[in-house]
Amino acid sequence: MIVIPARLASTRFVNKILADIGGVPMFVKTAQLASKCDDVVVACDNEDILQIAQKFGIKAIMTSKAHDSGTDRINEAVKKLGLKDDEIVINLQADEPFFEEKNLSKFKDFTSQRINDGAFMTSCLKFASSEEAQNPNLVKVITDINDYAIYFSRSLIPYPRSRCDLYKAHIGIYGYSVSTLAQFCALTTKDLENIEKLEQLRAISSAKKIAMLEINSQSIGIDTIDDLRVAANKFGFKSTLL
Repeated sequence: MIVIPARLASTRFVNKILADIGGVPMFVKTAQLASKCDDVVVACDNEDILQIAQKFGIKAIMTSKAHDSGTDRINEAVKKLGLKDDEIVINLQADEPFFEEKNLSKFKDFTSQRINDGAFMTSCLKFASSEEAQNPNLVKVITDINDYAIYFSRSLIPYPRSRCDLYKAHIGIYGYSVSTLAQFCALTTKDLENIEKLEQLRAISSAKKIAMLEINSQSIGIDTIDDLRVAANKFGFKSTLL
């Protein structure tokens, strides 16, 4: 199952999940994409979001406004849905409306395999230029020889004491089993998470293994109005916000 956390509040881009993507709210566009690959539910914290989802024929479930992260929100939704412990759950961020269907299917298969092999959770990366990596809204990741994440940061990692032309850019998608999702939400190692505002650091701090899938993707995560403008130019859609 694919669960999309849809929190209305956003500091960098107010109500960004409602941003107009060619006449469709962004979280709806993301859900429509995801529904081509698997069953989808939107985990929301606002009645208006629930009603919009239902208007577009998308399954949605209300969750608490008090969650620290999207993963905590998804955990509540999964419990309400009564999914089995070994079922795979994909956490697709509401601000990834251009994540390719083929990559989503590939990631589902990767998650099933790596969770069975002992990974705690999974995520994705793609390569970015040194210029792109300067943007703090683009989260970077470094990995070990087995493609497990070592660290995530909004800063440049690795720091280029010598030439570094390509960086590994994190993509906002995660995979777990229902069981490891519950374990993640029970972790108390939140110091780094709170500093960088990156929830996956909770797992890293607890020495949990995050298996990373490298993909080729043209997707753009929409964190700011500038991201929306770049995406509109790239994918050729109109928005009432531009």
